[in-house]
Amino acid sequence: MKRDQIRTLLKGIETGDPEAVAVVNEVRYIQHNPQTHEGSEGLAALFQRLSKTSPRVNIVRAFEDGDFVFAHTEYDFASRKIGFEIFRFEDGRAVEHWDNIQERQGPNKSGRSMVDGPTEAVDLELTASNRTLVRSFVESVLIDGNLDQLTDFVDEKAYAEHNPRLGDGIALLRSALEAEDNGYRRIDYQRIHRILAEGSFVLCVSEGSYSGEHSAFYDLFRLANGKIVEHWDTTEKIAPRNMWKNDNGKF
Repeated sequence: MKRDQIRTLLKGIETGDPEAVAVVNEVRYIQHNPQTHEGSEGLAALFQRLSKTSPRVNIVRAFEDGDFVFAHTEYDFASRKIGFEIFRFEDGRAVEHWDNIQERQGPNKSGRSMVDGPTEAVDLELTASNRTLVRSFVESVLIDGNLDQLTDFVDEKAYAEHNPRLGDGIALLRSALEAEDNGYRRIDYQRIHRILAEGSFVLCVSEGSYSGEHSAFYDLFRLANGKIVEHWDTTEKIAPRNMWKNDNGKF
């Protein structure tokens, strides 16, 4: 399965195994991490170099959606980080990559880490409806700010939150979404770029600003009984265009 190939690829950062990169078509590979030079160093050489620094890579959960694989991963390089990785496949090989990474923080007010919780998708027959529900939630609540609709989408009795600044329950979520900096929303979602889903898990990739800084939001939701019951995320500041190391764009 494609997800297993991506697990092997990401583990290659840790092992330095040159065979791990075989899944990537480097001739056609498009890199969307603005901090990564494109084509300056082959992946096999890069992984071999990184492996000498004794990195630790743990792929916590990974899912497939058509030509895409999306993974939730923790890294321990010079510092501990949490990331989401997205790969697009074409003709059986990975040809495009996006990610969103932040420093690991927490546990949060409810004692949850940024990665713990269920890892296996269920309710595969509900993939399409769960994707639609998350799109509606992000558009109506996070972008348009209709906070009175929170309970239409989120299970207020079962909601588990993994954001390190928050905790379980709708009250803390609503408070965070209401917060302002100088009259502007602190958490300001502006545009959805991609929604990927497998069964009970849905990843939404959005653009906006956090505390006034241009940011990318990756939100992973777990759904049950037609509502959101769990949430993980990373927020990453997007560097100014003149600091990008490739021209492919964050999204």
